[in-house]
Amino acid sequence: MTLVYIDHCFENGSPLQWKTDGEGIVHIDLLYDYERNSPNRAAGHWHFRIETSPGSNARIVLSNFDNIWNGKHGSPISDRSVCFVSTGDSAWRAVPAHKTADNRLELELRFEAPRLTLARLEPYQVSDLDRLLQEIETHPHVEITPIGKTVEGRELEIVRIGQPSAPYRVLIRARAHSWEPGGNWVVQGLIRGLLENNEKNTKFLARCCVYVLPMAEKDGVMRGRTRFNSRGMDLNRGWERPADPELAPENSALECWLEALVGSRRAPQLMIDLHNDNSGRLHVSRRDNPGDRHVARMRRLETVLREHTWFTEGIQFSTPGSPWTVGQGLLERYGIDACVLELNCDWIAGLGTPPFGGHWETFGRQLRDVFKGYFAD
Repeated sequence: MTLVYIDHCFENGSPLQWKTDGEGIVHIDLLYDYERNSPNRAAGHWHFRIETSPGSNARIVLSNFDNIWNGKHGSPISDRSVCFVSTGDSAWRAVPAHKTADNRLELELRFEAPRLTLARLEPYQVSDLDRLLQEIETHPHVEITPIGKTVEGRELEIVRIGQPSAPYRVLIRARAHSWEPGGNWVVQGLIRGLLENNEKNTKFLARCCVYVLPMAEKDGVMRGRTRFNSRGMDLNRGWERPADPELAPENSALECWLEALVGSRRAPQLMIDLHNDNSGRLHVSRRDNPGDRHVARMRRLETVLREHTWFTEGIQFSTPGSPWTVGQGLLERYGIDACVLELNCDWIAGLGTPPFGGHWETFGRQLRDVFKGYFAD
């Protein structure tokens, strides 16, 4: 194979280094991002383009998956990991990838076109969110409220669907970790589904108001990073105390907005933080205690997720000493039943398929009935 170029200098393109060895194998070394005042590091996002001669074959090796989470070594890839490939940044397909014993990912590609785009998951970019917001901004059931800015000055917004006077209120946050696009596909499906003109939506929005923070870490999404914001902060950690507005303005903005709702007695009763990982579980920030009212409500959420979506993976309860995620922070500080829902980045067990954006959009549309069941009298 004659390699022409690897391009990663575009929106959401992942930081990397690359070379071709004497055997024609293309080696891609992802670059870690690092957490402030911590040994933690992360590289798990890839999004780049390979330009070469049509008719060529290529063996690609991706490296630098020796991550550290919560001070412990771990890997973001698994034996089920695939790579998403497109000839034109659309019409993505999943191709097999092999996890090696030394924690690398290998794949073989055939180039029928002069350029292929490779990605960890079907990308969802800041520009995609901008188009969605423009699409819905004039809808009578929608209010888009700026609540602050990211470290680099990008605007953060809350999308409200329905009326805050509704008896039930839900908050969804997506993309606290920039490599995890599944949450954006879910909230896009949820928003578009709720804005369809039908009787079920009319009845639902009379009872429930849905708030969405659609992209909490826009800077990292734009720059193709994996986990930490532009000041080295993990936006799903440190929720035992108020966020530092200089280091984590994204979390500080959400806290200020929440405190205003708490003060008006219109705080959300349920909050779900959407993420991607290799498990797909519902994470609850309490030990499994049947007498705990929060645990009982999370069990109810698990039940309605199983009833109305393809969710099958179940609940994982926190162990003593676990870091304070947004789930525990909102529960302990504001009395909001909050949790983290991980969307499996490798395999949707309930559908038996690798995850595409359309699968997650469908999941988002199904959340209306999940919330309806959760708040059933």
